[in-house]
Amino acid sequence: MSLRFIGIDPNTGDHESPTVWVDESRQGIVIQGWKPGPDLAAQCAAFEVPGHAAGIPESEAVVRVPARMAPMIREACDAVERAAARVH
Repeated sequence: MSLRFIGIDPNTGDHESPTVWVDESRQGIVIQGWKPGPDLAAQCAAFEVPGHAAGIPESEAVVRVPARMAPMIREACDAVERAAARVH
């Protein structure tokens, strides 16, 4: 895995560090965030999308990141799209 650091929550403290990376080898975005409280996790698990069962698969997780990190997430999306374009 080839991770490229994009950014960390600018308001991060000593014990919190929501972070965004780009996985260049798999052309994906990796996000570290806060674990949701039980209410948010339950809401996400109950949400149904056409064609998908309700629930969160064992291999997936819900994380929460602050909205102030949107520019970093956009940058990560752009980086992944550029990497994908180079491959194709």
